[in-house]
Amino acid sequence: MSLEIQAVEKEFPTRDGPLAALGRIDLTIDDGEFVCLVGPSGCGKTTLLYILAGLEPPTHGQVLADGQPVSAPDPDRVLIFQDGALFPWLTAQGNVEFGLRMKGLSRERREQRAQGLLRTVHLQGFERAWIHQLSGGMRQRVALARALAVDPAVLLLDEPFGALDAMTRERLHQELQEVWLTTHKTMIFVTHNVREAVVLGNRVLVFSPRPGRIVSEHRIHLPRPRHVEDLETAEEAARIALSLRLAGEVTDDHAQR
Repeated sequence: MSLEIQAVEKEFPTRDGPLAALGRIDLTIDDGEFVCLVGPSGCGKTTLLYILAGLEPPTHGQVLADGQPVSAPDPDRVLIFQDGALFPWLTAQGNVEFGLRMKGLSRERREQRAQGLLRTVHLQGFERAWIHQLSGGMRQRVALARALAVDPAVLLLDEPFGALDAMTRERLHQELQEVWLTTHKTMIFVTHNVREAVVLGNRVLVFSPRPGRIVSEHRIHLPRPRHVEDLETAEEAARIALSLRLAGEVTDDHAQR
């Protein structure tokens, strides 16, 4: 699924007047792209994900999904949160089956698909585990499997690995790359970690401080699988980090004039 963001801006009302979260965003994301968004806290990256998911309307502009206006949530566009937002009263398999039950699939088909997806994210043997029995990384795997269960065209990921330790994050980087290479789904991934963006993305977009605007775009042509410790990853990340620093300095300088 392709996404077209046309002159999108977002303001939030406050007691002191409108707060501009997003400046004008014009962007096309091609079907099957893996795009990472990086920028300082509060620059509107997550707000943009919510708009793409149909959970938040833009103040100005519009989003098109395969040419159709986005005005509400849709199972073709699934958002994965940092904490996974799993149901603690369900097992790992029960969480993965949840969306399939809403679609009316038979019990046998639900179980087959859920178990297959749990194998995909390397959680075979944990089908009956309760959420509180799983580590943070395992919970994020369940969240990814649950999102994939309904076969969305677009995955929107809001810093899903931000709270994890480095070793677990690296393992999930490899698994998410495998999923993308296998499914060719469109993925938009928000992160503060520039190396993570280089490891995962085909394209990295750098946002300015609030109101967030896209100030630079970086195509990543490194072969996969990629790893955070690779020299090429570090060199590419250094160039993007410089762009990120310059964006902040330019904004600060502009504000002082």
